[in-house]
Amino acid sequence: MFPHDGHTPSESMGTVLIVDDAMDMRVFISALFKTNGFATVACQDGSAGIAKAREIHPDLIVLDVMMPGTGGALMYKELKTDHHLRPIPVIMLSAVGKQSFRHYLKMLKVKLETPLPDPECYLEKPPDAGQLLDTAKQLMGVDKE
Repeated sequence: MFPHDGHTPSESMGTVLIVDDAMDMRVFISALFKTNGFATVACQDGSAGIAKAREIHPDLIVLDVMMPGTGGALMYKELKTDHHLRPIPVIMLSAVGKQSFRHYLKMLKVKLETPLPDPECYLEKPPDAGQLLDTAKQLMGVDKE
């Protein structure tokens, strides 16, 4: 069902923080990463996500754009303006088109002294499991072997 590289869960290849308000997406992404040797932590909104990122300092964040309350774009802004969290790679995952997200980011950058970088990757929903996993491994510097 999912790509699998032979790693056992005890040999975690890194921790992935998944932030998405849709339970089915959190379960799908968690299962994908867990079955491929990663530890996962999931949150359902940006407020919980930023708090968890500060607590566990994950190796990668998979972040939905559209969520109630503190959405993904605001969480992304908070991540990239915090010097401790800024280096963590982020995969934005959303039903919102990449150009719409870039426009929103541009609006968020207006009053910032330091410009917000574009996310390391932007994938539209529904994600292809292999592409999401390969992208994550590349961003985390994990061998595909």
